[in-house]
Amino acid sequence: MSVRPVIVIAGIGNGTGTGAATARVFARAGYRVALIARNADHLNSVAKDVKQAGGEAATFPVPTYSYEAVTSVVQTIKEYKWSTSEKPEIRVALWNTGAGVWKGFLDVTEQDLNTVVDANITAPFAFSRQVILAFKENQIDELGKRGTLLFTGATASLRGNVTTSAFAAGKFALRALSQSLNKEFGKQNIHVAHAIIDGGILTDLSLSRRADPTANKEWKENADVRLDPESIAKSYLYLANQDRSAWTWELDLRPAHEKW
Repeated sequence: MSVRPVIVIAGIGNGTGTGAATARVFARAGYRVALIARNADHLNSVAKDVKQAGGEAATFPVPTYSYEAVTSVVQTIKEYKWSTSEKPEIRVALWNTGAGVWKGFLDVTEQDLNTVVDANITAPFAFSRQVILAFKENQIDELGKRGTLLFTGATASLRGNVTTSAFAAGKFALRALSQSLNKEFGKQNIHVAHAIIDGGILTDLSLSRRADPTANKEWKENADVRLDPESIAKSYLYLANQDRSAWTWELDLRPAHEKW
């Protein structure tokens, strides 16, 4: 493609996890990066990293992950003026937001449920609709696709546990959405893929949850027992680069020594 394509990434956490790593990996591969999140400071930090490495990035903060807010922000990205006069095409989009509700069932509140529904049903429905409409305007590329829509899942996408009644319900729903979209829009050369992230990811937040300094250091340095965000991002780039003769719907990622 003569014009640098755009990847839209929704959800970057505090800038040390999968969303931020995906921004950096795709920027190195020649993509312009449009970043969506609720925390403007984290957005600006990730965009600064991308730009310092020679890439292009733009930030789009949202107040909430409501249907209206997500619809509006993706529409804004579609019309955003990048550094050249050409209108770049959105070729990849990643829904990477999370709703960390881990409680016993009787402790789950209505607000918890609203948070889970927004992050895993309402907002990704809005995001997917706008992204697919953008893809439908694209010509089929040399890989035989108009675009790639990615979803970050979890172990809870496949099974519940004692503290995941709310979290798993949301992740099950997100997985069902991705599968439905894959079956409906694959026939239109739109690739939809879901990634199950089965294990702990090395981030600042995951390190902060470990009280034992020695165990913390061992976990950080041992790539056999935790996922690296950049490795996940490289898997996402692999999915985006698949040609139409062999598309993956679901990719299952875990460290070598993960119990599963």
